[in-house]
Amino acid sequence: MESNLKDDKPIFQQIAEKIETSILDGSIQEGDRVPSTNEFAKFYQINPATAAKGINQLVDQEIVYKKRGIGMFVAEGAREIILGKRKDDFYKDFIVPIKTEAGKLGISVDELKGLLERGDLK
Repeated sequence: MESNLKDDKPIFQQIAEKIETSILDGSIQEGDRVPSTNEFAKFYQINPATAAKGINQLVDQEIVYKKRGIGMFVAEGAREIILGKRKDDFYKDFIVPIKTEAGKLGISVDELKGLLERGDLK
């Protein structure tokens, strides 16, 4: 686990994102057990309830599931769920503002595509 947490977003959200990133990069596979709330709490020196909130967020999104008395595990299809969610976030966070600014500058969709395909940066 990466040991740094940032101040820019809630800790529980960062815990959820760390699990998601581990699933995306393949370090945690579908069916694998994810670290427990107590393991996260000890590692990051946070309240176990905070870690549980992040993990429960992933349960609600059907990315992980609970096996009573055993732990939390990565659900089948979790990677696709995360990819879909992150692509939506990418669209909202990056594409929409780019399209808005391009419209203000009179840049057409074709010109914008050309800029995206351009290999050099000025």
